[in-house]
Amino acid sequence: MAKNLVIVESPAKVKTIKKFLGANYEVIASNGHVRDLPKSQMGIDVDHDFDPKYITIRGKGDILTALRKEVKKADKIYLATDPDREGEAISWHLLAALKLEEAKDKKVYRISFNEITKSAVKASLKEPRELDMHRVDAQQARRVLDRMVGYKISPVLWDKVKRGLSAGRVQSAALRIVCDREEAIASFIPEEYWSLDAEFCVEGCKTPLHAKFYGNGKKTEIHNKEEMERICAALDSVVYEVADVKKGERVKKAPLPFTTSTMQQDAANLLNFATQKTMRIAQQLYEGVEVKGRGSVGLITYLRTDSVRVSQEALAASRAYIAQNHGEKYVSLEVPTGKKNGKVQDAHEAIRPTDLALTPAQVKDSLSRDQFRLYQLIWQRFVASRMTSAVFETITLKIKAGEYMFQASSSRRVFDGYQTVYAAGEEKKENNAAAAGLSAGMTLPAPTLTKAQHFTQPSPHYTEASLVRALEEGGIGRPSTYAPTITTLLGRRYLIKEEKNLYVTELGEVVNDLMKKAFPTIVDETFTANMESLLDGVEEGLVDWKTIVRNFYPDLYEAVQKAEAELEEVKVADEVSDVPCENCGRMMVVKYGPHGRFLACPGFPDCRNTKPLLEKIGVACPKCGKDLIVRRTKKGRRYYGCEGNGNDCDFMSWQKPAAGKCPVCGGYLVEKGNKIVCADPACKTVIEKTDQAFSPAAKSAENM
Repeated sequence: MAKNLVIVESPAKVKTIKKFLGANYEVIASNGHVRDLPKSQMGIDVDHDFDPKYITIRGKGDILTALRKEVKKADKIYLATDPDREGEAISWHLLAALKLEEAKDKKVYRISFNEITKSAVKASLKEPRELDMHRVDAQQARRVLDRMVGYKISPVLWDKVKRGLSAGRVQSAALRIVCDREEAIASFIPEEYWSLDAEFCVEGCKTPLHAKFYGNGKKTEIHNKEEMERICAALDSVVYEVADVKKGERVKKAPLPFTTSTMQQDAANLLNFATQKTMRIAQQLYEGVEVKGRGSVGLITYLRTDSVRVSQEALAASRAYIAQNHGEKYVSLEVPTGKKNGKVQDAHEAIRPTDLALTPAQVKDSLSRDQFRLYQLIWQRFVASRMTSAVFETITLKIKAGEYMFQASSSRRVFDGYQTVYAAGEEKKENNAAAAGLSAGMTLPAPTLTKAQHFTQPSPHYTEASLVRALEEGGIGRPSTYAPTITTLLGRRYLIKEEKNLYVTELGEVVNDLMKKAFPTIVDETFTANMESLLDGVEEGLVDWKTIVRNFYPDLYEAVQKAEAELEEVKVADEVSDVPCENCGRMMVVKYGPHGRFLACPGFPDCRNTKPLLEKIGVACPKCGKDLIVRRTKKGRRYYGCEGNGNDCDFMSWQKPAAGKCPVCGGYLVEKGNKIVCADPACKTVIEKTDQAFSPAAKSAENM
């Protein structure tokens, strides 16, 4: 009887797939790639039309031996690696490494499935295909471009900054995005504004009615205390009357099913998972977990996708499940398609459960805590995506108060729709219930007025979730690259994570500045996104992959040559300081560690003395007059503190202090981009750095 061999990527899949197939099928794993470009060199023959030089990956010899042994026994070989570019390339490398094209007595097929279920695996075996070389070429192009960037630019970083650094086509663009945001935050100057809220005690209602100041005929902003006092004076003794009541309905549509990006974002925001952790757990759920009474089961569909498409079978199953468990009125007859931005690859479905009957409650005892939480999120999101919208009854009130107007709004959910299943962070309860009993012309009792001063805030620091969203919206990278890109930036210490926020380290700033100066194209978002579009064109058979490489390499080579000749060395590490080592007398050198710069004895390993580097900024502490120095948190985020910090003085500032005192209030000054501002936002003092006549030092001297 003919013997069939199925080759998959992961050993975890072997057990899951083997139980679907009879004794006539052998299933074995390649453990990912078996061939790749060599680590010791770029591995691309520039002189011979950029041909890649693939070699067997070290440590894969035993796996290849086992694979060849099974290939000899088989008549038919099915390459069943993942259903994406990377999976297609792995199958192509297996074809070459196992010399399957030369085996005339063997029939070799490519099969792929979006979920590891019996029906999906069986269906793929009935419809085998040939390798998709367009998809393979798209992966080759990405690999070659990334290798060129990494192996050509990284040595420049080693030479000009320090060894061990790296640059990457997507990585460097992502670093640029975070650095630009941090620069915007650092240079942001807050603007003052005030809010005025009114609280009315409405007869017959337990809860008060809350209204916000609207303005005089049109929406009016209150900029300062003087304006606020003028408005409050005008409101003294006025009659408050309901001028207008508008009732309406607001429909909140069900969310789309998860893509890789939205899954990572929700897992980060709701479960506090890092992107890498989300992908690792999703991979386990996809490949198969032991479910009591069922054996190894693949619980979700393929996890690397940017499509929200769902198969007809899954659509029918979801509608039947919702109708049975929630009722027909909860079943949506619409098929959401999501945004059409030209960047979506529709090869795979959205991420969804493979079997809705396997509810989170049913499999909870078979999963780890984190597996359960992610599976529950995916399951609830998919079911919700097939449900009807939530409906809210809305009321908007305009309350006349003399020449001014206040506005109040109320929202009450009248139909929960999808929110009966998935309402993460969304409104459920009624607010401002007192509005329902009011009508135009009614007079309200005098309210309690609450005045509050506020200051505008800069854009928030990036989190892993918001950075993934930014990469996706910018077309930078693909679903498979988001997590490894962020992991690399954190691993290289270009970024650090405190709480959920990402911050740029000193090293990250140096690398980004060098990349912007010497390789502006590589860190340009538009260029990187256009490159992704070209790779998509290769996959669609519209662009030859060698053409992209031929056009890219000369410019890269020229930029590298120019950088090597013209860039000055950036002294981030190993500067000789003026501090002698107290143990051996050598002059200590500046080293760069995980938490920033420090002093170390150059006599290592004979002398292992190290000490903190007191990096003075030339500004006196506004509290005690000692020198201010650069300090860092345990994770490496920079701040500015007093030389006596922790002992005699507790001054600290996230913003870099500037010399002198505020000429208006006498407080300390900080640098904000090309301006110097008072640290107290209420003061509003702003000084141009180039304004010599209004220099902080000069104005401070005048006030002494």
